[in-house]
This record gives sequence, structure tokens and C-alpha cells, in this order.
Amino acid sequence: MHIGSIPAYLRGIAETLEDGEWYEGDVVVHNHPYYGSSHTPDLAIVVPIFHHGRLIGFAGNTAHHVDIGAATPGLIIDVPDVYAEGMLFAGTKLYRKGEPNNAMWNYIRRNSRAAGQLVMDIEAQVASARLGAKRFVELIEKYGETVVFTAANQLMDYAERLTRNRIADIPDGDYTAEGWLDDDGRNRDQRLKVKVTLRVRGDEVEVDLTGSADQTPTAYNVPFEGSTKVAAFAAFRKLLLDSATSEMRAPSNEGSFRPITVTAPLGSIFNPRAPASAEARFTQCNRMIDLIIRALAPVMPETVIAGSSASISFAAYSGCGPRGLLGLSRGERGRLWRAAAIGRARLHRQSHGQYPQQPAGGSRDAYPDDLRPLRAARRCAARRGEYRGGIGVVKSQRVLTPGFITHESERHTDAPWGIFGGTEGATGRCVIYNKNKPEEAREMHSKFSGLAVGADDVMAYYGPNGGGYGSPLKRPAQKVLEDVLDGYYSAQHAREVYGVAIDLDSETVDMAETGRLRAKLAQQ
Repeated sequence: MHIGSIPAYLRGIAETLEDGEWYEGDVVVHNHPYYGSSHTPDLAIVVPIFHHGRLIGFAGNTAHHVDIGAATPGLIIDVPDVYAEGMLFAGTKLYRKGEPNNAMWNYIRRNSRAAGQLVMDIEAQVASARLGAKRFVELIEKYGETVVFTAANQLMDYAERLTRNRIADIPDGDYTAEGWLDDDGRNRDQRLKVKVTLRVRGDEVEVDLTGSADQTPTAYNVPFEGSTKVAAFAAFRKLLLDSATSEMRAPSNEGSFRPITVTAPLGSIFNPRAPASAEARFTQCNRMIDLIIRALAPVMPETVIAGSSASISFAAYSGCGPRGLLGLSRGERGRLWRAAAIGRARLHRQSHGQYPQQPAGGSRDAYPDDLRPLRAARRCAARRGEYRGGIGVVKSQRVLTPGFITHESERHTDAPWGIFGGTEGATGRCVIYNKNKPEEAREMHSKFSGLAVGADDVMAYYGPNGGGYGSPLKRPAQKVLEDVLDGYYSAQHAREVYGVAIDLDSETVDMAETGRLRAKLAQQ
């Protein structure tokens, strides 16, 4: 979802470039969601590559940033338009002909709550892009332009051929799946439909999102070029060319995008009209990927997974204590804000366990080194199947001072689907309570913005559990025993659902009784 968006960023920069021309030493920052960016917090840094005074290419990267000055700190959902998302950059030069644009750097410093962290992270991106440009020139000087660019084009053509060959293995036809998102972060009684239709014709496929919800009045929309299309590309990359299952390594480049067409009506949640806000766009992408997998399940049974969490728990914490921002000194603020941006903070935590699948997350539950480790509590719920779904993470985070929380998640109302005899998983939930009054817990919506909390308030998030794949009666009895001993479900659940009789005292399976139970359940 990050590297795949870079081509769209480059096309957006081509439309908006300051001066309308590239010079040696230029550095551009770009994050405009209506000019190719994935969403506003993802700043791309791009530098031109010149060789003997001639522009021959670009080096660039993109990264999610802590705070770019939006209406609420670090994360934004309930805002009216893109201008409330924070600083917008479109083809903006941070350096021009090698000289820093000091006015722009000062503008950035004065419009972020975490200015020091933001500036340092941007500087790191600049250094990375410059190093990429330097090494590309070294490659050119070693092998020559003809060899390097011929090889690059061949790699893209090779990725395209691999993708086309795998698409051609899918029977021609139209495949459809649909699901529902909880709400847009403001209108709680209105679920949002996501509909995916796949049209496979030969070695090409169209991903058509017609029938999905209209764009929302909040930031719960998806930039079409930088996120919607990239999520569709990512889905087929995962299904067809996953490195763990593919016999041949597929290079990461735009060649693999060529056989895939993406359609979404203008004015829909996946292709909003400007200037609709589109910052909180990630769970919709995950759900689209989840539905692409579901649509193809009948014709790709050995490749797909059952319904996953298709979600994320993205939280931003903010507030002031005796020493300033959440009680931290000026030098410490950046670390905390970075933690807040990925859903962590210097908070009390308690729990342990596994994690659910996330189709486009890229990570499970990473956290900065300076924070205490997060231990995720096991959650027991229905996820029945020969291969049970991933068990949802549970995290409890306590704020030490009064502050505010913004949280983005999904799947509180639409459980992950089971397949081939497996049952659906469990929905997620979020509660807030005070440590001293846990019995007064408040059930929260999957997403909320700028919620005021007091000292010792705790936000507990329960991730969705993945759906089951295959009949639970086919799950090996020894694996069921291990699940019970690991605390994933009870011995009674094992007996009633999996047909496995477990003796907890001896930690063994009664195979004779298990045979009788399974025969009875199969007959039923």
C-alpha cells in the first residue's frame, strides 16, 4: 500500500510541479489525495536523477507521518473536507537547485504539533531519496544507460507476464461479493456497502466497485489513484504472486499492475469528488481485498483464506500534563507522538496471545523500542473450522493524564466470513472505562474522533477473529487439544464444535470418545 502508490504520486507531481520544471538538486514533497497520494499523512519525497545534465529518472519514497496539523492530533476521521486534514503539498519543492526552501521548512515547523519529529523524519526521507539517486547514477556509470533501462523494462515486462499467466489460470467469468462497513464515523445508523465485481477475461481482470456506498461527509473516503487502485493491485499480488507460495519470485514494480483495471464511480466511497476528506481510508481498502478473496473463493479454493479481520486499530492519543504534551519534556514529545500515530502510547498494558490476519496491514503489532511491550490477551470466540481463523488481539491502554483519543477500526457489525464448512469469526469491539470503576465500561463505536478522557481511563480494543476454513470436524484432534491447552477455547467448546473429547487432567485426547462424537456431529 506504500510502495505501490509511488507511481500515482509521480503522476500527481507531474501535474503540479512547482516551477513546472525539474532542476538538479530539487527535492519535492507531495501528499495531495486528489493528485495521486495514498492519503495526506503519507508524505512522498521525490528527487530527480540527472546524468551528464540530463534528467533520466527519479528516486522517491513515502512514509506515514506523526502529525501534519489536522483538526485532531495524529489522526482524523470526522472532518468536512480535505482542507481539515492538515498541510497539503502538491509538487512542492523543499529544495530548489540544491538550496533549501526555508519558507516552506518554517511553514512545516509551525503547523505540526510534533514539529521536531516531523522535520527529522522528512530529512531522513530526503537522505534516503538522495542515496537512491546516487546509487542509480553509479549503476548507469557501471553498465551504461542502454543496459540499465533495458533491464528495468524487462523486469516490468516479466512481472506483467507472471501476473497475466496467473490470471489466465482463473476461469473466465464474473465474480461478486459484498459486505458492510460499520459507519462513517459520524452517522452511526448508516452502514456502508462495499461491493466488488471481478470480471476475468483471459489474462486480464477488472475490479469493479460499482454498487459500493456513496462518498461520506467525513474523512472515511478512499483516494482513487493512490489507495483504491493500489489495494486492488495488492489483492492480486497476494493471491497470485505471494513470495511464500509462488514458484518464481515476482519483482515489485508497476508491470504487475498492467493486467488489472479498477473501476469506481466518481462520487463513491472509493472515488470521492474533491474536496471530500479522505484521510481515514485504510479499513475500506482491507475490506475490498477481503471481498476480492471471497469472490474468487469458489474458483481458487486452494489459494484463498476465509474472512480475516480486514481491519486495523489505529489510535492517536494526545493531551497535556505538568511538563507539557502528556507530561513529556520537549525532547521526549516526538517519541510519544510517534507511538500515538501507530496506536501506541506510554500507557499501562496487560494481555497476551495471537493476532488476526490483516490483508493489507504489512505488520502485526509493532511498537517503538522506548515503549513497554504490548501483550495481547487471548480471546475465546467462535472461529470454527479445520483451520480456525486468526485470534483477535486484545489491547488495553491506560492514559495517565487527561487527554483525547481518536480511534479508527472496523468490523463491529459484520463478522469475518467462514468458508467450505467453517463458521464465521467474531466481530470486534471497543470499550472505555476508568481503572477505578471497571464496571462502568462504555461500549464505543469502531471509530470516534477527539474523545475527551480522564486520568486512569482505559481504552480496551478487541480485534475481530478470522472465520474458519473447512469443517471443524476435520481439524486434527491433537491441534484441538493444543488450542484448548493454549486457552483459545474451552474443552466444552472442543467437544460441542470440534467433536474432540479432552481430558484436562491428563492433557490427552480420548480418541474412542472423539470418534463417537464426530460421527454423531457429522450425522447431525
